[in-house]
Amino acid sequence: MQRSPIMDQGLAPAEDARRAPRPPRLWRPRRVVVTPAALDHAHGRAMVARLEAEGLSVERLAANRLSLPRQADPRRAYADAKATLALTVAPPTKLRLQPIPPSADWRFDLAEGCPAHCQYCYLAGSLSGPPVTRAYANLGEILDNLGGYAGRGGVTSASAARAAEGTTFEASCYTDPLGIEHHTGSLSAAIAHFGAWEAPVQLRFTTKFAAVSPLLGLRHERRTRIRFSVNARSAARYEGGTDPLDARLDALRQVAMAGYPVGLTVAPILPIPDWERAYAALIEDAADALAGVPDLDLTAELITHRFTPGSKEVLQGWYPGSDLPLDEAERSRKLTKFGSVKYVLPKPQMDAMRSAITGQIARILPAARVLYWT
Repeated sequence: MQRSPIMDQGLAPAEDARRAPRPPRLWRPRRVVVTPAALDHAHGRAMVARLEAEGLSVERLAANRLSLPRQADPRRAYADAKATLALTVAPPTKLRLQPIPPSADWRFDLAEGCPAHCQYCYLAGSLSGPPVTRAYANLGEILDNLGGYAGRGGVTSASAARAAEGTTFEASCYTDPLGIEHHTGSLSAAIAHFGAWEAPVQLRFTTKFAAVSPLLGLRHERRTRIRFSVNARSAARYEGGTDPLDARLDALRQVAMAGYPVGLTVAPILPIPDWERAYAALIEDAADALAGVPDLDLTAELITHRFTPGSKEVLQGWYPGSDLPLDEAERSRKLTKFGSVKYVLPKPQMDAMRSAITGQIARILPAARVLYWT
């Protein structure tokens, strides 16, 4: 009997149909602007050419200061900002890297802002001004700057358990770089940079998007770990504008098959009804997606939901109808190392969830190394 491509992959037709994802979501901004300084950089000009080839109109600004039309309605101001892509130059402060525990030795930014509409967005209250997505044109300067930080990390490279990762550089603190990659090309350039960097270093990023095709043929040399931010299916209503879980898990399989080290960022872990069963189902789905991947290098990062008074105010302004649990009375009040207030899950609940979810991973997905719980 002639074998079908599905049979060659070791999947029954029904299984393949279940996994077949819809086309990845590709964000298309309503407004694109570029500053004069961005046009001084080859990457800035390349982004403009890419966007115009997509049929988008790129507005050349007269000055380097970004401005949006004033809106009396804060919801309209939010929508306008979220629909805007600005090509700018990263300021000098972006070249002074900061450690980003517990994820990585250093944080660097290819962009700032995100096109998604997550109702728990951890950028809320962290970034000043309207939530415009800014892509940085001085990419060469940003990547060249990283060399001065290799071998100097004090987070993961100083950890006996994670020192084999080398000096780690996190690229998704203030953006989702895959969500805008089709417009920028910056993430592919960063992966190629690390692939050519003959040193014990690792690029890390996490994403809620699934358009990984541009990354599959890159020479990465296993120096980039691609992590997918995932959550229980009942939390999907909080993740507007992102690719659905099945598409993310399919993309996870694709990049793992292309030889990338991969990861699951389970975040934010929420006290949803029947949470234990819901998160077990998530881990089972991930195990199914990764079944049969050769030389699998898989990590898991487990991040519980928390909020600050400032982020709560911003999020409730952005998403006034959300039922996201933001009741301080149901949380424990903690102080950060900077003295600010945050609200986290109560310790008994935190301990129960940690025990259950890490136990589920050990049982269902034993290939995964849990890097941290926070």
